[in-house]
Amino acid sequence: MASYQLDKSIWGGEKVFDALLADIRSRSQEFESQKHISQDIIESFKDIGVYRAMLPRALGGDERNPMQFLQMVEALAAADGSAGWVASFGMNPVYLASLPAATVDKVWAQSPNVVFAGGIFPLQKARRVEGGFIVNGRWSFGSGCMGASLIGVGIQPDDGESLPLMAVLPREQVQIAPNWNVVGMVGTGSHDLVVEEVFVPEEWTFVRGGKPSVDAGIFRYPSLSFAAQVLSVTTAGLAREALDVVQAMAAGRKSVTGAPNLGEREYVQIEIARAEAKLRSARAFFYEATEEAWAATEAGGTPSAEQVNLVRLATTHLTHECSDAIRATYQVTGMTGAYNDHPLSRIMRDSMMCTQHAFMGAITLKNAGAMFFGHKPLPGYL
Repeated sequence: MASYQLDKSIWGGEKVFDALLADIRSRSQEFESQKHISQDIIESFKDIGVYRAMLPRALGGDERNPMQFLQMVEALAAADGSAGWVASFGMNPVYLASLPAATVDKVWAQSPNVVFAGGIFPLQKARRVEGGFIVNGRWSFGSGCMGASLIGVGIQPDDGESLPLMAVLPREQVQIAPNWNVVGMVGTGSHDLVVEEVFVPEEWTFVRGGKPSVDAGIFRYPSLSFAAQVLSVTTAGLAREALDVVQAMAAGRKSVTGAPNLGEREYVQIEIARAEAKLRSARAFFYEATEEAWAATEAGGTPSAEQVNLVRLATTHLTHECSDAIRATYQVTGMTGAYNDHPLSRIMRDSMMCTQHAFMGAITLKNAGAMFFGHKPLPGYL
């Protein structure tokens, strides 16, 4: 059975990767206060291969597999949830490969380390003109936009016939409205994106989840499922960190009231055991489903509908089980973990944001259950 453990040697080496984790962990408050991940961390992500990981070697990338990428995001999220979330958008080649082949070559012509961010909704009407579209509008949830070099926005051509598209623009043509005021994942800087009367050539647009113009194994892996996975796996990192924090709190610490040490309390032992089981079992399901789907891709085909269904189910399941585990660690620490500057408080708030994402909603469970009974899921699920 696979161990599903991170191989740090492919991410700059153990010494470099561990130093980056320590740096990120020590600066969580900085990211939260400024509401974005600092640019030097984005540059470190480039150095270790976050943004070229899913890019084919033919385009200058490292061509990692999904398990390797997910494990890397998980480890970064343990150090800081927002940092892991922003790093997860290193999966951007899976989206951008749906651009025309000539445009794909242009995207990575200068460097394989392209930082992409996007705001898809609400879709904004775009005026079709000769050679492209005039784009106007405002989009929400532009995670990682502060460090991006390319930004995509969701448009609906006004011809009444075309499918919704992603329009890709240079960062300089997009205004960022700093309005990210939320309970958790504050450091992702998921601000609104504003575009005013910008011409976007048609060759710089694509259908999200559309057929890739480049042939590589990762582009046959289900793109929307992978987009959900890279976000969900941040909760596994958060849960691992929360459990480690609680165990470290108990080491050698006696209560000022004379009560038993935190780790000596029976109810704490029971809750932490349950939380550990939730994390480990959900994580195993998540990576096993990923590995099975990837095996079908490596064999030269595409994952079956049943395999994709398990990936989607495992993804949602991981988020909610890990969130439950985190809540248990928070509750057993009483008032100690309630202060905003305590790691458990931040982890708790970050995990709450993960469960709110549309990819991890109850509709996933409805679709998975429908397929188990031989019914078709709602459009967009597979």
